[in-house]
Amino acid sequence: MNFILFLIIGAVAGWLAGNIMKGRGFGVLGNIVVGIVGSFLGGMLFGALGLKAFGLIGSLITATVGAVVLLYLISLVKKA
Repeated sequence: MNFILFLIIGAVAGWLAGNIMKGRGFGVLGNIVVGIVGSFLGGMLFGALGLKAFGLIGSLITATVGAVVLLYLISLVKKA
């Protein structure tokens, strides 16, 4: 059950990040991948800043922030 919740949070976070950064999502699989990678990145960023997020909403916020940062970094690499 935790794995399914992890995938759902990843999909929603990826979709939110896609809408924030480009104005559209990336499809279900693309959103899941962006959200999952973003959750790891967000967890590292929040940990480095000494922030902690608890619960479902905290996980979603952490994953979304990480996914936005990931998409921003990808856009910088694409421009170079």
